[in-house]
Amino acid sequence: MLRSRAPLTAALLLTCVASVACGGGVECTAIGTPVGVGVTVRAPLAARAQAAELEVCWDGSCRRTRTELLPSTRASGQTCSGDTCAATAVPTGDKHGFAGVAGLPTRPVEVRLTLLDAGSRPLLEGTVRATPKERYPNGPRCGAGGPNTTVTVGADGNMQAES
Repeated sequence: MLRSRAPLTAALLLTCVASVACGGGVECTAIGTPVGVGVTVRAPLAARAQAAELEVCWDGSCRRTRTELLPSTRASGQTCSGDTCAATAVPTGDKHGFAGVAGLPTRPVEVRLTLLDAGSRPLLEGTVRATPKERYPNGPRCGAGGPNTTVTVGADGNMQAES
């Protein structure tokens, strides 16, 4: 009975070794990529913006979604002690959010964006064309994680899609 299992065990081991060798030793994790549209709002407009409503359209159909806007930060004042480093998060005055959009394609879409104030009243409305791109969280050898794009609203209210 042990003899009949030995060839099977050897075949499984060989398959595992071969799959790592065929993959070039690249290890792919289960990390995903959010599919949708990121929103960045620059200061000083960001101080009044609390949320963003989006309508994303392609092929004659549209998807509506909403995201709350959160304060953005940057790292500052890095200190290191031995092999441990730390930094302080400093507010930038900007805000950001992410709106999931199921089925988002990797071809041009139209994004209608409405920034809302604390009372859910429109602050700014505009439309921009964007082309979502596939993202590769583990690198191109592990396959795409899904498409996304970002729309940035400048301090002057101009909207620009990631290029």
